[in-house]
Amino acid sequence: MKISSRNSFKGTIKKILIGAVNAEITIEIAPDIEVVSVITKSSAERLDLAERKEAYAIIKATDVAVAVD
Repeated sequence: MKISSRNSFKGTIKKILIGAVNAEITIEIAPDIEVVSVITKSSAERLDLAERKEAYAIIKATDVAVAVD
């Protein structure tokens, strides 16, 4: 796989929530560190995603917000 995005994290799919249109995918990239993505249901099916399967969280963003309490 070649991709232009530089922020790529390999992990294991921990949870999949399938909705009518979208799917919420939780990928554990390190112990107790998770990335959650919302993709289309058809993309989840096309990628044959399943819990405990290895996957990549690829992050490409134009903005990163920072907040403090």
